[in-house]
Amino acid sequence: MSQNEQIIRELYQRAEEQDTAGFMALFAPEGYFHDISAGQKYVGAEIGKTVDIYATAFPDMHRALEEVIVMGDVVVVQLSLNGTHNGPLVLPAGTIPATQQTIKTPCCDVFRLRDGKVMSFDCYTAATILFAQLGVLGNLSAALRP
Repeated sequence: MSQNEQIIRELYQRAEEQDTAGFMALFAPEGYFHDISAGQKYVGAEIGKTVDIYATAFPDMHRALEEVIVMGDVVVVQLSLNGTHNGPLVLPAGTIPATQQTIKTPCCDVFRLRDGKVMSFDCYTAATILFAQLGVLGNLSAALRP
């Protein structure tokens, strides 16, 4: 296993443990976390909010790593986000109160590293699947045409 893969696996482990400080310590000072589906980019001390937001919404969150691809300083991970929505999910558009629904949402993360630190973390969560699993999507059939 390459050093970059080890770093990324440690990053996921820190998130699993809800170790915000340990998660943030793996980022370079100029690094960032970009939650693509939420349209939110976190830099500096804000990076830790991502761990806290999901730990609050899904206290039992487990990230099941399905495939890890390493290409030098780029690491791509296909995974699923798994847990029960037992707390408020705070998003830039607003807050979704706890639904008690279980999720298994596909996700793809792209990391770029430099000198053993994460420079960028672009997270592509399948938001429509997530919202459907939470039961918060409206009546989409009214908008669809056969």
